[in-house]
Amino acid sequence: MNNRPLADIMRPTDFSQMTGQRHLFGETGVITRMCSGGRVTNMIFFGPPGTGKTTAAGIIAEKSGMRIKRLNATTASLSDVRDVIADSTGIFSGAGLLLYLDEIQYFNKKQQQSLLEFIENGQITLIASTTENPYLYVYNAVISRCSVFEFKPISAAEMTGRLGEAASVLKSLYPDKGDISVDESILLEIAGKSGGDMRRALNLLEAAYLASEREISSETLQSLSSGVPGSFDRDGTTHYDLVSALQKSVRGSDPDAAVFYLARLLEGGDLEGACRRIRQMACEDIGLAYPQAASVTEACVSSALKLGMPEASAPLSMCIIMLATAPKSNSAMEAYLAAKKAISEGKGQIIPSHLRQTDLFCGYRYPHDFPDHYVKQQYLPDDLLGNVFYHCGDNRTERAADEYWKKIKSKNI
Repeated sequence: MNNRPLADIMRPTDFSQMTGQRHLFGETGVITRMCSGGRVTNMIFFGPPGTGKTTAAGIIAEKSGMRIKRLNATTASLSDVRDVIADSTGIFSGAGLLLYLDEIQYFNKKQQQSLLEFIENGQITLIASTTENPYLYVYNAVISRCSVFEFKPISAAEMTGRLGEAASVLKSLYPDKGDISVDESILLEIAGKSGGDMRRALNLLEAAYLASEREISSETLQSLSSGVPGSFDRDGTTHYDLVSALQKSVRGSDPDAAVFYLARLLEGGDLEGACRRIRQMACEDIGLAYPQAASVTEACVSSALKLGMPEASAPLSMCIIMLATAPKSNSAMEAYLAAKKAISEGKGQIIPSHLRQTDLFCGYRYPHDFPDHYVKQQYLPDDLLGNVFYHCGDNRTERAADEYWKKIKSKNI
């Protein structure tokens, strides 16, 4: 009886067998060239799960002749790191020791710093992997001593060839199952449901093979792969990449892209994260060009949070398309940032006396007592007189307000 997962059986032992990442491991790939030169540097691999990071580290160790020690930062301690360092000085160190540290983002600063001296002097060669952006989660001192390589999601087209090989392996592993048909269309469907994750694709293929009798069907795949393919998180790199793409698509007035990224967030289970960013963009990017957008957005978001998924998709898709197709203005945000800059420069500390709550009888003039509800008087502090923080946006709503107040204020010159 076979107990090894298909994904482990199919694990490549050479760069030529790897699926995807041709920019790194193809014939002219940068890591292929590096290994052929006989010198391996410290590296950080980052990218989604199932894209070959662990496999690549093993092949690099084999090609370089180094012994490999593996630690997972989710469970390893500082003493485990010290044991590896002590082992690197042993009589069996040979061509050197390669430490493969998986999920390095879970090491704290002290744990990461414990590696610095030894990767600096070459006592150990570090290959660290992470599913998060290393520039946000790995300390600069470690990054400065490493080459950083990005592993990209594997396309469905790249996966199908390897899945075909895996299907043949399954037939030899489970001869008692008979000749189960695995059409190319099914392999492509498996690849599509795997979200760029080769390990997930192989696991799905194996489960579907074992659950089938004469052929693997779409119905079987559907029952085994609930949810939407892809990598999701609520506070990591993927979350911030998706909400960033969502806001930039709205800001760029592309409703198709905006609703696509909204769907990725919602189907990935990140309803609250999507709602928070939608509220922000209504004020930051649509702003004064269509002030009512904030109220409409609040109503849609409130409805979505009360409904929950999947019904929340209705008010939110309506909202996101409205925001994407609405006129845009960031004048309010720019005004705030300009005011913030003045504060950071130490300006405006002394409020004019007639505006203070404690000096009610020092010359304040109540605008509602004057024609058009306006009277000219000083509002900015003395050292900020003449500063203009708000500049009217190039849209009908702001231009109308600007023209109105120019007309009113011209009477008070």
